[in-house]
Amino acid sequence: MTADHLWLPAPTNLTLLPDEIHLWRIELDQPETQLQHLRETLSSDEIARAERFYFPKHQQHFVAGRGILRTIIGRYLDIKPSQVQFNYQQRGKPVLADTFADTGLSFNLSHSQGLGLCAVNCTHQIGVDLEYIRPMSDIEALTKRFFLPREYQMLRSLSPNQQQKVFFRYWTCKEAYLKATGDGLSQLEQIEVSLTPTEPAKLQITEDWSLFELVPANNYVAAVAVENFSCNLKCWQY
Repeated sequence: MTADHLWLPAPTNLTLLPDEIHLWRIELDQPETQLQHLRETLSSDEIARAERFYFPKHQQHFVAGRGILRTIIGRYLDIKPSQVQFNYQQRGKPVLADTFADTGLSFNLSHSQGLGLCAVNCTHQIGVDLEYIRPMSDIEALTKRFFLPREYQMLRSLSPNQQQKVFFRYWTCKEAYLKATGDGLSQLEQIEVSLTPTEPAKLQITEDWSLFELVPANNYVAAVAVENFSCNLKCWQY
């Protein structure tokens, strides 16, 4: 998938079928008037969390991401964004409160460098990760620490230009799976992913999970991990 012609405006009557994943691309740099409107939809604990960020830009991105998440989830549940309620798993991953358990709605949110992705589906565990491809001086050290020997050797065989993108592809695939399962980054080196510069990624640890890679914008890579699912992926621009 490429960054072009993939992201469509969501239909007015939004329907999520059982065999679909909906992926929303979110711009986190919002005008002040929109930020104020989104802030009004947040709960008191979300506002307190936003205010703990030191840099105003990070505060604004949190408000935009969480407010737009509430807006998106509210559309599926046919309620106001402020009426959406979350519980939090052990590592802080938001899930819908027990009140909405019978909807079967599952979602995950990721953001990097002013862009966000929100993945939504019915009944299956799901995780999404998004990374901005940026120069890193310690790619080899990070790969040796967090990746498996086969992954490390594959990365070392590439040119420096290829290494950057492939490193972030590995990272997003592993992180998407760990976010779906609720496990932390301490498990990163236990998740084996098979990929090459020209072949899509595949999880080696289990047949019960699917990986979908995509390029949501220039200089970004992303991955969606979903449990026991072959699906129709629809991409909406918020």
